[in-house]
Amino acid sequence: MGDEDVIRRRLLIDGDGTGDDRRLNVLLKSFIKWCNSTNETPYESQLALDRMQAHLGQCEFAVHKSRLSALMSAAEQQNYENLSRQIEEGIESAKKDIETTKLEFQQAKTVRKNRIEYDVLAKVISEQPDRKETDEKLSQLRKELSSLEDTLEQLERKLDMRRKQFHVLVASIHQLQSILDDTESEEIMELSLDAFEEDDITNSTIKPTEIEAMAE
Repeated sequence: MGDEDVIRRRLLIDGDGTGDDRRLNVLLKSFIKWCNSTNETPYESQLALDRMQAHLGQCEFAVHKSRLSALMSAAEQQNYENLSRQIEEGIESAKKDIETTKLEFQQAKTVRKNRIEYDVLAKVISEQPDRKETDEKLSQLRKELSSLEDTLEQLERKLDMRRKQFHVLVASIHQLQSILDDTESEEIMELSLDAFEEDDITNSTIKPTEIEAMAE
């Protein structure tokens, strides 16, 4: 017989390993033997009875122990079930807390973002001048602009006058140049006529030597 067969047989006989079946078998065999014994003395019979009572006490103790173990196991199982239910409830509560925390965190981020934007806008606004000062500067700039426009208009009038004077001057120069050109032409003509007349006089005058030469 192999080791596995021995272990299997012991488990079948001994149950859960506490020896209850063996005690019951021994008690049953002792009781049958005690009932069928006829040659035993009263002392031996009493001794056998005491042994059976001892076995019976052990069996009752084992039953009581098993019952207590079963009750303890049931209580432990109930405790585990309660603990499991508490853990599940804790998990659900933790999930709800996580979701709530996420929402609060998102709201906190939004509030922080709005606060940063508010601080930036407040800084920009604080750096800008107030409305009264701005209106005064704007009025001053308008006055300066009006003064500059008047000055520009005066300069344009002066420039237009200077332009007209320049045109008159250029026209006068051209006219004077034309007069000078005409005067020079007349002088040249007079000089040419004078030179021509002198040549004619010179050519018309015959020297005596020339006359004598012609006579010969």
